[in-house]
Amino acid sequence: MDDQNKNLILATALSFLVVVVWIWLNPIEEPQPPADTVASETTAEGAVPTVTADAPATSTATAPPAETIIEAPRVAIKTPEFDGSISLRGGRIDDLSLTQYRETQDADAETVTLFRPIGEADAYFTLFGWAGLEGITAIPGPDTIWSLESGETLTPDSPVTLVWDNGAGQIFRNEISVDDSFMFTFAQSVENMGGTIRARPYGLLQRNGEPSDLKNFFILHEGLVRMSDGELQEVDYDEMVDYPVVATENTKAERIEVAENGWIGFTDHYWMTTLIPEQGQPFASVASYFKDEKIYWSVAKLPVQTVATGETATVTTQVFAGAKEWEAIRHYQNEQGVEGFLDSIDWGWFFFMTKPIFWLLHNINILIGNMGWSIICLTLIIKALVLPLAYKSYVSMAKMKELQPEMEKLKESAGDDKQAMQQGMMKLYKDNKVNPASGCLPILLQIPIFFSLYKVIFVTIELRHAPWLGWITDLSAPDPSSILNLFGLLPWSVPEVGSIFFIFSLGILPIILGISMWLQQKLNPAPTDPTQKMIFAWMPWVFMFMLGSFASGLVLYWIANNTITFVQQYLIMRSHGSKPDLFGNITSSFKRSPKTAAANEDKKPKGKK
Repeated sequence: MDDQNKNLILATALSFLVVVVWIWLNPIEEPQPPADTVASETTAEGAVPTVTADAPATSTATAPPAETIIEAPRVAIKTPEFDGSISLRGGRIDDLSLTQYRETQDADAETVTLFRPIGEADAYFTLFGWAGLEGITAIPGPDTIWSLESGETLTPDSPVTLVWDNGAGQIFRNEISVDDSFMFTFAQSVENMGGTIRARPYGLLQRNGEPSDLKNFFILHEGLVRMSDGELQEVDYDEMVDYPVVATENTKAERIEVAENGWIGFTDHYWMTTLIPEQGQPFASVASYFKDEKIYWSVAKLPVQTVATGETATVTTQVFAGAKEWEAIRHYQNEQGVEGFLDSIDWGWFFFMTKPIFWLLHNINILIGNMGWSIICLTLIIKALVLPLAYKSYVSMAKMKELQPEMEKLKESAGDDKQAMQQGMMKLYKDNKVNPASGCLPILLQIPIFFSLYKVIFVTIELRHAPWLGWITDLSAPDPSSILNLFGLLPWSVPEVGSIFFIFSLGILPIILGISMWLQQKLNPAPTDPTQKMIFAWMPWVFMFMLGSFASGLVLYWIANNTITFVQQYLIMRSHGSKPDLFGNITSSFKRSPKTAAANEDKKPKGKK
């Protein structure tokens, strides 16, 4: 096998490697049933009290009997991004919808629900409290009924304050405010009119079971995410199950002592909630799993507060709850000093490429206002940046084509002497200053770019439900058109995404992709070598089926890349005196070779023409 065959097969194998794995590794949903109770987190001093569905918390706080707790009063939340309410039972934010996002693109689709109260499927909420240590007989627990001291509706312009008096000389307050984006601020305070007390404030995010829409896709992280003094940690839900046991066999946890800056929370595909203690102070970052109830906790345990008689202690913690919008998260990192907050977006192993690619795509979209055209412009810029390398590659390929007659002569003269053949080929390459491997370089460079753009399109919310034109209304989803119903002309549905038959439901974009690859091949005559000819003949159509189920934004990028490559290669070949016979190469591909025609003639019965 000569060097051209080796290079071609290597390049083809590497290209297939990028897409084959993604096709067969589909997202798997593994919903967990909601649980109702959770045990206490008892690591370190100051245990976080129990959160329960139908009974008071296990704490010294006074609470009415369980049978009288039906539904506590609520305080409405109204902001440009949120619609929800705060339950005065525990001061929980357990009802929160994102008004700017809908579950689907249907006109009557429901808004995305982030927090849900206990008792509903996928219960998910945040609350703030105190763990008593010394000198205090009663603290507010997760089921304590607070009173509304000030404010009526939580808006960006009107905070609310919750108050609870333990009747033993301590008055607890939670002042809650929210900005016009996705950040809540909790100012916890205790006013002490009794003897000296020591208490530890905490913030808690509780998730009852894994989310029902969990993707479990290898390219996406969903689960715990936290930053601890500059070190990012991403832990899947099934990895939290393997945490070391603490306190009881039911309780598993991992605790990190943060010296200055950090945050902890849960991340979904497009949504995230994180507890952000005031930057510059220490806190304990605790992630817990309660295996009997299948409940997950993210806890920020703040430093112990010693409060003398007549004093008031106040601590502040922020809660990000919302969409992982790049602009918003960057604002909180750069303007409010939340260290490493942009890393909460899952940029992956190729972060050094995915970050700048998204930054460029985002800024192009600001100018153009359409993500589809922005992807095409991004492709133009990338192709311009790699043009010097591509130019050298195409020039080398043109020279290799010019050397083809001499290489054939060398093969004939060398015969079966492989060593002489190799030596002669190397001398021929050296004399003509040709690098036989240079033809693979554009493909090798294309692989990390392709992977990085795939990551960007898959994980960033800016591509979710982003339209291009016509029938492409969501660049993060596959092309919705299908050849199986003649692109909507026939009145029947097509296989759903995820079905094994969806691969045959080719849309318009994948078909254009296959044609663009096929036309790119026709810039050169079909190879005479049977191995090369077979690979070239099948490659466009195999890629067409393989990429048919990919995000339409990625297929659009590939089409734009093929089109630009076609133009580049055509112009470079013309500049070196080689005029591609595109039409002739296309027509010749439909003709039988003389050898095949003669073989077919021999197979005909005698006496027939």
